[in-house]
Amino acid sequence: MMRSVEYHHGLMGRKKSGYARKVVNSYKSGYRCGVDQSSGTILKGSETVAPELAAARIHSTAAMSGPPGAGLRQRVCVLGATGTIGRATTAALVRRGHEVVCLVRKRPGIGGSATPVDIARLFEGATVRVVDPTDNASLSRDGFANERFDAVVSCMASRTGVPKDAWAIDHRAHLNVLDAAQQADVGHFVLLSAICVQKPLLAFQHAKLAFEAALTLSGLRYSIVRPTAFFKSLSGQIERVRRGRPFLVFGDGTLTACKPISDADLADYIAGCLEEESRWNRILPIGGPGEAITPRQQGEALFALLGRPPRFQSVPVALLDVIAGGLGALGRIVPSLAEKAELARIGRYYATESMLVLDPQTGRYDATATPSTGTQTLFEFYRSVLAGTDAPERGDHAVF
Repeated sequence: MMRSVEYHHGLMGRKKSGYARKVVNSYKSGYRCGVDQSSGTILKGSETVAPELAAARIHSTAAMSGPPGAGLRQRVCVLGATGTIGRATTAALVRRGHEVVCLVRKRPGIGGSATPVDIARLFEGATVRVVDPTDNASLSRDGFANERFDAVVSCMASRTGVPKDAWAIDHRAHLNVLDAAQQADVGHFVLLSAICVQKPLLAFQHAKLAFEAALTLSGLRYSIVRPTAFFKSLSGQIERVRRGRPFLVFGDGTLTACKPISDADLADYIAGCLEEESRWNRILPIGGPGEAITPRQQGEALFALLGRPPRFQSVPVALLDVIAGGLGALGRIVPSLAEKAELARIGRYYATESMLVLDPQTGRYDATATPSTGTQTLFEFYRSVLAGTDAPERGDHAVF
């Protein structure tokens, strides 16, 4: 049976609080490390460290301090539980019989609007604790509380993706959680990341990659889940089209493609990482069922569901370049505009880059190489939204 391999750069088996920070400092100064998705090989800069080298440690259930076997009830700490993916993941873990403790920020929810009553209603079958993930003392005292946990599952993410927020949450707060998990002898860390980090051009992508690097070298068993597009991210034009307006596309609507995944299907996949050994010590790109679809196909399906002929309006990508450039220049004078410039750059990225596995040899996105899971399709979700039985919650991550 194949087993994943972890390389510790001379610190085999040693859990040391703060070690993750050293890894990230090296990352930020140009030292790059990661895991080859196909072979599980650890990469350090231009050096490839093969699994068979003596400095490698083979992970098995017996070698880890985590749960004694798959399928057993585990005590799981969940972060980012108030987001749509976090809520679904919490529910999936509870359904599987795990004991779940959700660590939530003081003002969670969209725009920090959730009240304690709202939070209590969200997490039936789970315990909720309020912590400040940017404060090590709060995490240890109010979150882990000197109690035993088998695993940490983090669906936590920056709310906007702008640099200050991204490095504070996607990076530093996660390092705090990793330190607390190491001190508590947690055995497994499941991280919800994003498939777009494979081609990092934005601040939040670099922040996520920096933490991924720290996690892979931490000594904990890890599962890094990189999903494709979420249903909520592809639902912003439903009301626009229902009101009779055209569907907006960049270019001709075929510049990009994705394999969208529902909250429930992704949550089930994340929860399964605790039990499926094939997902241990791996970076896991994952999409939803079916073929990859383009924005134009999304629009065509939406019009078909409404029984109307399709109408499209093309938006030139160059427009986003002008907006981002203008806001960036003004941002040197008015700092708040610099954040809006980053949002425009984020918008341009998603308008021009596919959410599929990127082939490093060809530099092209590969739909056939992008794994799929689950049962619900985007078009089924569109149908349920139009019927009033479902509603997309786009929240703070809505760019347009």
